[in-house]
Amino acid sequence: MDIAEAVAFTREHHRAVLVTARADGRPQLSPVVCAADADGHVLVSTRGRSAKARNASRDPAVSMCVMSDAFFGAWVQIDGRADVVAMPDAMEGLEDLYRRIQGEHPDWEEFRAEMVRQERVLLRIAVERAGPDR
Repeated sequence: MDIAEAVAFTREHHRAVLVTARADGRPQLSPVVCAADADGHVLVSTRGRSAKARNASRDPAVSMCVMSDAFFGAWVQIDGRADVVAMPDAMEGLEDLYRRIQGEHPDWEEFRAEMVRQERVLLRIAVERAGPDR
């Protein structure tokens, strides 16, 4: 599977498991929602103090298994490098991510205030490899 196919899949399927590396090298897995942006990056929202944000800040190499709603349905693995984008630079990407998954928010000012209150960051993943290749 090429990267463009995996990114296209991620535009339609938003459930994933994100894998980052703990400080001791062991994997840390997190269920997340994600979407691909117009530039082909995969976006994930998380709290700045989360294990996945801390891990990706230390070691940006990440992997994801993006799945269809049917657990045994279609899926892709994405490997790439995560850029951890903090506020205020994260806000535009967080809004874009929300729109791609949920559509328009009923109150964007409320959304923005909640993102700041929760100390949200944006993981912006540059896809370097995708699979499976069968």
